[in-house]
Amino acid sequence: MRNQGAKIQFEMLTELRREAKPLSAYDLLARLNQRNGKLAPTTVYRALAVLVEQGQVHRVESINAFVACQCVGHPEASVLSICDDCGSVGEHRDDALLKDLSALTERSGFSPSRCVVEVRGLCTLCSAELMS
Repeated sequence: MRNQGAKIQFEMLTELRREAKPLSAYDLLARLNQRNGKLAPTTVYRALAVLVEQGQVHRVESINAFVACQCVGHPEASVLSICDDCGSVGEHRDDALLKDLSALTERSGFSPSRCVVEVRGLCTLCSAELMS
């Protein structure tokens, strides 16, 4: 069973890396079902939970979807930029910003368990199209 789980995780990560846009759990389920037969939604959610925990995938909270990590090998949270036009998601790291956010909340007595930073706007390509 463990090998099956690793296979599903690998296939999900491959699908997410192939896409420029985030995919929902049900998008992934539909794609995996085309190759693997009928998988249960819980199988997909378990695999996504493992990939998120490992830092290989990020959950885009505002749209309830997932993207492959673009900055592999970092335990800290990322700043995700989400294009309102094309739906692409970029990933940025700024350790100083995340440290400042944690310090800000801690000063008020809040103990953050995790940090999610999502910025909405237009990506470079969509901005350029708007300007032309």
